[in-house]
Amino acid sequence: MVGRTAADGVVSLDRGRPAAPAWPQRLAARPAAVVFDCDGLLVDTEPSWEKVEEELFARRGLPYGPEQRAEYLGISVADAAAKMAATFGEPGGEPDLFDEMLVAVRLLLEREARAMPGAVELVSALVSRDVPLAVASNSPRTVVEYALGLAGLAGAFAVVVSADDVRLPKPAPEPYLAACAGLGVAPASAVAFEDSATGVAAAAAAGLVVVGVPTHPGDLAVDWQLPSLADPAVAGWLRSW
Repeated sequence: MVGRTAADGVVSLDRGRPAAPAWPQRLAARPAAVVFDCDGLLVDTEPSWEKVEEELFARRGLPYGPEQRAEYLGISVADAAAKMAATFGEPGGEPDLFDEMLVAVRLLLEREARAMPGAVELVSALVSRDVPLAVASNSPRTVVEYALGLAGLAGAFAVVVSADDVRLPKPAPEPYLAACAGLGVAPASAVAFEDSATGVAAAAAAGLVVVGVPTHPGDLAVDWQLPSLADPAVAGWLRSW
C-alpha cells in the first residue's frame, strides 16, 4: 500500500517542467474524492499497449502511426479488439485478438511498467489528507491490478472499477459513476484525473471536475490541464485546501 508522506504530504516538485496555470474556481474547494485513470495517467503503460498494437498491425502489413495511436488511445481492450477485427478484415476474430493483446501486454508490463512522474507522491499526499480515492479504468481488472502493483500503488484505492465491472466502458460515464457510487460521493463533488480524450469524455459526462494530463501533446477539453502529475502547481493546489 502507498504510505503517507512526511509531515504535510505535499507532492514533490518537478522543477524541470514549466508550472501549469493556477487551478480554476471549480477546483478551489477540497474534493470529496479523487478518481484516477490508470493507463498512461498513474502507470506508464501506454508504450506497452502501443507496442502490442503496432505488432498486430505489422503482422498484417498494415501501418501503425500517430493516427492509429490516437484512435486506440484510452479505449477498452474489447473495443480495440473489435476495431482491429474490422480493420484487419477478420470477422469473428475479436476473442483471439483480445486474448493475444492481454498476454502480450502483461509480458511487456513486467519489464517496462513504472509509475508516472508524480503519481506515487500525489496519491500518497491524498492518502495523508484522508481523501477517498478510486481508479476508473478501461483495462480488464487483471491488467489494472497488475499495473498498480508494479507501480507501487496497490492498496491505495478504496474502489477500483475496471472494464470488467461495467456494461459500457469509457467514453460512456459508467466507470466514473460506478467509482463515485462505490465511494459514496456525488460525482459533482469529485475530481477526475485523465490522460486521454476518451477518458475525459467519460469523466465529464459523469459530472466530475476533470484534470487532464495528456499522454500525447495537445489540449484536452478539461477544467485544468497539467503537463505532469509532478507539476509544482499540484502541490500548490493541495496546500490551498
